[in-house]
Amino acid sequence: MKNPWTKASSLTLLAGLGLATSGYPSLLAATTPDLPIGQKPNILFILADDAGYGDFGCYGQKTIQTPNIDHFAQQGVRFLQFYAGAPVCAPSRNALMTGQHTGHTQIRGNAKVDLRPEDTTVAEVLKTAGYATGLVGKWGLGSEHTAGTPNKKGFDFFYGYVDQTHAHNYYPTFLVRNETREPLRNVVPNEGQYGQGVASQKIDYSDDFILAEGLKFMEAHKNGPFFLYYSSTLPHANDEDKVNGSEIPSFGQYAQQSWPDPEKGYAAMITRLDDDIGKLLAKLDELGVAKNTLVIITSDNGAQEEGNHLAYFFNSSGILHGIKRDVYEGGIREPFIARWPGHIAPATVTGQVSYFPDFLATCADLAGVKPPAKTDGISFLPTLVGQPQSQPQHDYLYWEFYEGGTKQAVRMGDWKAIRMPMFTGTMQLYNLNADPGELHDVAGEHADLVAKAAADMKEAHMPSPNFPAPGE
Repeated sequence: MKNPWTKASSLTLLAGLGLATSGYPSLLAATTPDLPIGQKPNILFILADDAGYGDFGCYGQKTIQTPNIDHFAQQGVRFLQFYAGAPVCAPSRNALMTGQHTGHTQIRGNAKVDLRPEDTTVAEVLKTAGYATGLVGKWGLGSEHTAGTPNKKGFDFFYGYVDQTHAHNYYPTFLVRNETREPLRNVVPNEGQYGQGVASQKIDYSDDFILAEGLKFMEAHKNGPFFLYYSSTLPHANDEDKVNGSEIPSFGQYAQQSWPDPEKGYAAMITRLDDDIGKLLAKLDELGVAKNTLVIITSDNGAQEEGNHLAYFFNSSGILHGIKRDVYEGGIREPFIARWPGHIAPATVTGQVSYFPDFLATCADLAGVKPPAKTDGISFLPTLVGQPQSQPQHDYLYWEFYEGGTKQAVRMGDWKAIRMPMFTGTMQLYNLNADPGELHDVAGEHADLVAKAAADMKEAHMPSPNFPAPGE
């Protein structure tokens, strides 16, 4: 399929999103540095939890301060058209880890479904190439004592939350180290079976412990190569706290604002995430490995409205339509920034269309190994290193989702089709280059594209016993 993203359309889209082009030359004009022969880079993948497309300054945020992320963006490439695997965390992370879209994944919703032994992860692929593999933070792809825990899915080391519901609680009574629960000093009355709840005594803030373990992992494996999946819980709300789910020790620089407390907390959580990222990047410098480390910063799905926070308050979706749980752009298009000094040209932007299933293929490409046969991903390494002319393109990107009535979406070049419910609803069609806010449904004007979208949706969907589609 011909690449629809030219230099002109990339910059047109950037301007249409209200993002400054000054200081961000097109990646298409970048000089490509040569890759070193036989050298495998470290990979630090930083995943925010529920940060919207417009929550970082380098993506247009005007109020919340993210100086470390913004500076990082000036050191690498910023994707304008990068997508999560799903509009909620578990299926999105499944797509990230296994390289499969949600028409094929084992986990297609936030349900207690576990990865299986036959589901190959990025960590398992990188281990075959000699990588030390670590995960700190939130997993959410398998319950404790099942085949789907991190240590059984390729991670040498794990520390954090196995269960995604447990991860709501920033002051839990325990975190998990590998397969063992380690107690914290917090008190959680009426604690749920997975550790969820609201603490009455808040002493140990989980983010402090997760950051410390991430820094220690990089220190222990500084001779590389290592893969660290830094899966932050920030800025996800504690959904069990219906009054103020933006759970953080201090509102910090936002304490004196005349905002509702949930909004002060949300802003403080984003800025705390930014502070954590600054510490992770400083550690790479301290260890002398920054030049041989590919660092990626992104988010697992669109902006949330939970714990009494409202996504519009900080314009978290930018001009995009929708939030978390939507298959509109605001639910799935994510900030995505990558830095690899000497290989990725600094201060660049790209309109390359990619998504979470592509991460596994990209890691395999970096490590010089083959990805699993069952993958929906395409390596975006050519785009990273400034070779867009060599970048393969998807015929389409696909999503399906099962909350609030079933939903499907397919991206075909500049075109995006949405159908709700799956297979039976009326098709919507948008030209994202001309209409990134999905304001104008033009399905009635393009019968051929509607027919192609329907065919793509049918091809992409594999029935799942855990997530039946209408009519199955």
